[in-house]
This record gives sequence, structure tokens and C-alpha cells, in this order.
Amino acid sequence: MDFGVVLQTDPPARRVIELAKLGEANGFSYAWTFDSHVLWQEPFVIYSQILAQTERMIVGPMVTNPGTRDWTVLASLFATLNDMFGPRPICGMGRGDSALRVIGKKPYTLANMAKSMKVIKELVAGQEVDLNGTPVKFPWIPEGGWDLPMWGAGYGPKALDTVGRHADGFILQLADPQILEWTMAAVRAAAVDEGRKPDDISICVVAPDYVGDDIAHQREQLRWFGGMVGNHVHDMVKRYGSDDTSKIPKVLADYIAAREGYDYAHHGKAGNPSTDFVPDEIVDRFCVLGSAEDHIAKLTQLKGLGVDQFGIYLMHDDEEATLRAYGDQVIPAING
Repeated sequence: MDFGVVLQTDPPARRVIELAKLGEANGFSYAWTFDSHVLWQEPFVIYSQILAQTERMIVGPMVTNPGTRDWTVLASLFATLNDMFGPRPICGMGRGDSALRVIGKKPYTLANMAKSMKVIKELVAGQEVDLNGTPVKFPWIPEGGWDLPMWGAGYGPKALDTVGRHADGFILQLADPQILEWTMAAVRAAAVDEGRKPDDISICVVAPDYVGDDIAHQREQLRWFGGMVGNHVHDMVKRYGSDDTSKIPKVLADYIAAREGYDYAHHGKAGNPSTDFVPDEIVDRFCVLGSAEDHIAKLTQLKGLGVDQFGIYLMHDDEEATLRAYGDQVIPAING
């Protein structure tokens, strides 16, 4: 199983680069960042530095979106990074949450997300695409181009269907085995319906991760994640309902009943005051906490269910120690 580290591009940027380098030194092969250009620094500038200062790291956004960046700009960014550093960039794509909401816009539709993924992938591959009746092709990309890995994130039935039909990989942003099985089944069913091989879709689970002995402290440091996931679940409940006939798992719908709102000023940060409604049970189910042995047990279960990559959201007060614990104990136990 591959391991990834997911970072926020909080200033100073050199701190993000150093954590990515420390991740590589401890056995992590992917470095991801959020992409929310108002809340944090511009990630693509930082990707260039991470790629230059690491040897093997595969680097990209988790996730970008087709609403804040022109599709041709995204394609050019990825193709340029590939030309500079070889086939190490990767694209995680979503509809857009904080990046769009904080500038007063709504997340993109899934149909447009799927279309953007196809256009970006084809442009990076050196193909000509039709954009609103205009043929577009990058003349500086050699014939054959490059196959940009395009992974999609989502929770709801339509999002999972879109990923199964159009993406190279599926990103599930929580580490609950029950929800993983439900989402994987939906993604793979859509892939089969599309005439694809379901095993060709990489499965990536991402969750906040803290190695240590003080469970109460870890829970408080990671509770922010339940609020972030709650944003997406709130949209799903509005669409699909929360009763026994709903298409979404009951555990997802139940915990947001006490949700009163969300403040993006604290998005993805420990101590987020908008996440008081998140119970300990959800923190324990959605995140990975406890001793190194506890982490090994949960990740062994996820690997057994078919997870190809586990990524850790590294947003708490003991980041270096968690990376080192993974390098010293967890990754060798899982892959040894």
C-alpha cells in the first residue's frame, strides 16, 4: 500500500516543502495539498519546489476544481510540471467547496467536473479538444504527450457514479471501513456499467492521523475533520434525505443533525469552533488515532478491503512525530 501526506499551504511555504521532504524520508510516496487559493497560498508554485527537492514524490492537489481555474490553465500547469520533473504530478479533482464558496460561488456540477477531467487529460496527452466550438491543442507538447493520473473525490451516489465512469482513482476522505465498502461498491459498479475494469481504478483513503497515547487530546486536535466532512454530508442530505429510504449511509446522516453552520475561516484547522457538534464516535470512526499499533490494526483492515493508498491529513500539533512514527513503525508493518 502506498502512503501519502496531505498538507495545507499555510505560510511559510518552506514549511510545507520541509514536511513533504520529511514524508519522503519516512516512506511516503505522495505529497498532496488542499487547493483553496483564498484561504491558503498558491499550491502549484509550491508543487514545483516539492518536486525539485524530492526524488520520488508524486505531487498534486487534493483536490482542485474546474471552477476557480480555467481548464486549459490546469492542463498547462500539469504538463509543464511533467516536462520539468517527469511523470510525477497527479490531479485530484472535486466540485469545489471552500475554494468556490469563499468567493460567493457554488460548487460545480458533476457533469462539468467530468467534462473538465476529460478535457484536461486529453490536453496533457497532446490531443486536440473542442472548447465551446474552438479547437485547442498545446503545440509545445510532443506527440503522445503524457497520461495524467486523474482521481476524483466524492461521497454521494452521483459523485461516486461519476468517479467510477470517468476517473483513474477514487479518493474517499474518511477512514471508516463500513462507508469505504459502500462507496467502493458504487464506484466499481459504475465502472462496470461504463465498460471499464473496476480494478483499474485506484482506491485512496485519506483521513486525519495522529500517533500518540493521549486519546482525548488527539480527538480534540482531529475533531475539525468531522466538520469538513459535514459540509459535504449536509449537501447530500439536502439532496437525498436522511430517512430510512435515503441512498446515503445512516451514520453519515445522523451525526450532522446538530450542525448549525460552518465558518470557513477555520477550515481544516485544529480547534475549529464550528465542529463542536461532532461526537467522539465520529472522530474515532473517520480518523486514525491512538498508538502505532492501533494505526497498524486499522490500516491492515483498510488494506484488506482493497485500499491502494492511505493518505494522512497532517493538521495537528505533533506533525513531525507522526511522520516519523509511520516511517519507523507503521509503514514497515503494513508493507513489510
